[in-house]
Amino acid sequence: MSAADLVVIIASILLILAFVALIVVLIRVIDTMRDLRRQVNQLTDETRHLVDDLRVSTDDARETVDEARHDLERFDRVLGSAEAIGDAVGSTVARSVFSSPAIKAAGLARGASRTVARLRGKTPPAPPNNVIDVQRKLGELESESRRKRA
Repeated sequence: MSAADLVVIIASILLILAFVALIVVLIRVIDTMRDLRRQVNQLTDETRHLVDDLRVSTDDARETVDEARHDLERFDRVLGSAEAIGDAVGSTVARSVFSSPAIKAAGLARGASRTVARLRGKTPPAPPNNVIDVQRKLGELESESRRKRA
């Protein structure tokens, strides 16, 4: 017996073992498929009774769903109205609550910065264009009223 014959015999034995393993796997798959088919048939039989019972109560379920849908639409309209009212009231309340303290805080900060500048002996910085300097306006009004009197 030569080496080539030995290789062929070993390869043949390995192929036979592979085929035997494949056959065992296929038999297990077939058994599993049979069990699965049996359980599906049982499930079908059990659910058939449930479906028959559900067909009887389908009309009641439809009425209930229609009623719930109608109530939900009505609630959605009420919620939308309440949300709109809440937004309107909320913005008005927020504006009235925060505007007065914000104006007072800005005035206090401006006055404090001008006081600190005067105490240091510096001239206070010129206000930006969008801020009205009340003292300057009052001084201009007094000088205009003096000119008109003269």
